[in-house]
Amino acid sequence: MLVPYESLQQLPAETFENIIKEFLIGQLEDGSFSSADNNSMQSAISTCRAALSRGELVVEFSEEDESIAIRRKEDIVTMDPAQD
Repeated sequence: MLVPYESLQQLPAETFENIIKEFLIGQLEDGSFSSADNNSMQSAISTCRAALSRGELVVEFSEEDESIAIRRKEDIVTMDPAQD
């Protein structure tokens, strides 16, 4: 299930930021994001928040796993449940 951006804005600021940080840390692990110093992290959080507001990134909640993750919109749209 996709979580609308408007609903994300209703979360406590710290919770929303932690969701974004978890996504960014995953990017560090796969090499997509190259630095974790405070300035670059804050910049990346702002960039990610803007991408979420534009719909380029989406937040997906898995009811089955009870987990939440940020994904690129095209990764969600192109997923075919019949291939699982």
